[in-house]
Amino acid sequence: MNQVIKKKEVTFFWAITPIIIMMVCICTGYFLYGIRAEPLILIGTASAAIIAKFHGCTWNDTFKSICDKISEALPVILIVPSIGFLIGAWMISGTIPMMIYYGLKWINPEYFYISAFFLGAIVSVCTGTSWGSMGTVGIAMVGVAIGQHLSLPVTAGAIISGSWFGDKLSPVSDSTNIAALSVGANLYSHIAHLLWTTIPGFIVCCVVYTFVGKSLNVSSVIEPESVIALISSLDKSYHFNILLLLPPVVVLYGSISKKPPIPTLFLSALISIILALTFQSFSLASIGDSVVSGFKLNMLPKSVDINSLSPDLYRLLERGGAVSMFSTFVTIFSAFSFAGAMSATGALRIVITALTKGITSTLMLVATTIITGITICGCTANGTLPLLLAGDAFKDEYKKRGLASVNLSRTLEDAGTVVEPIIPWTASGVYCAAITGVLTIDYLPWAILCYTGMCFALLWAATGIGIARISQDTPQKTSEIA
Repeated sequence: MNQVIKKKEVTFFWAITPIIIMMVCICTGYFLYGIRAEPLILIGTASAAIIAKFHGCTWNDTFKSICDKISEALPVILIVPSIGFLIGAWMISGTIPMMIYYGLKWINPEYFYISAFFLGAIVSVCTGTSWGSMGTVGIAMVGVAIGQHLSLPVTAGAIISGSWFGDKLSPVSDSTNIAALSVGANLYSHIAHLLWTTIPGFIVCCVVYTFVGKSLNVSSVIEPESVIALISSLDKSYHFNILLLLPPVVVLYGSISKKPPIPTLFLSALISIILALTFQSFSLASIGDSVVSGFKLNMLPKSVDINSLSPDLYRLLERGGAVSMFSTFVTIFSAFSFAGAMSATGALRIVITALTKGITSTLMLVATTIITGITICGCTANGTLPLLLAGDAFKDEYKKRGLASVNLSRTLEDAGTVVEPIIPWTASGVYCAAITGVLTIDYLPWAILCYTGMCFALLWAATGIGIARISQDTPQKTSEIA
């Protein structure tokens, strides 16, 4: 007769042990040895599984819990490679290059700082990548500031604010999609709810950068050679026309009308492919490579001499493709595996119960979420993990209190995605400091969008403004979300 193993109640000590192990592994592994986060998360998963074993859970119990956790989000996770597919299509059709081209030409020298902010926002909204925006137009704008003896901390703060504005709101940004999927929220509902904390911050940025720019009288600013070369290279490489705006219009329409994201993304990509064949003279083979493996400049027609193009064009355009999202895919699976192993014994519930004990208001819950998000971001030097770990951990608590999931996903972005570049030792903090040549502590006051989101999140939680209730946002089935 098979012996039935009785499951034992997990104490708080054993419940939090896997989290501590994972945090220690990530801190030491990342800072001392440069090890990627995914294998370190899996060490935490293994420790959670071992603890589950000693508390009466079989391997099958733990494995089933992991599979259940991943399967809950699987339809939404499929959005991730779809985004890579779409970016590859937008690149080869000329949609993203055209937006960048006119964005660069639009710079108004009389309003330099606000122009830097807007340009960073335009590029990151189009590409869904803050790092890409920083590594291209960010470098160009810093060059302008150096040449004209303008404030580098203000310039860096403006570019960072703009770049992370797009990373936070763009439907093709991985962080935007991860935040929504981690709590089971509809992507477009999540983006719409983000506006409550992002638009006020955007307005504050506009006022501050405009005022500072006018007070410093920067009307003599001229475009540096790098910007002129980039504009010229884009003009040589593509044939621009208004029809290239059709793909983003499709995504915008899908967002407003709340159509299912995956069909909307693929329809936009299909239109982009047709535009690439019609206007850009790319071969079908190149288009196929672009949507799968990412766009490369050597795909340009032979009539374009790629050796004469600006080096910045490589960093700006060589991206996209479904394969490019594999790293994000692995991170998501690793994080949900950890959450699944923790759920096998109810450890995650025990930790969250302890964290939320004594919380009597929405303000206290949002504040706890913000503190948790910043702590995870600071401890792991990663802005994605707060979205995944805190999102899965807190979603039941929000539901229990009658709060719609979009409140949680919004707060996670306010305390995770946009906070990363103002923490000096995180990947984004180090990257931004290296790109701009400005210490994090120096540009921090001017990276206004990176901290105003948290301030407005707390304000709305205290007043009840911009807080969605479950009755206003009926939970959807996972299939409907995707």
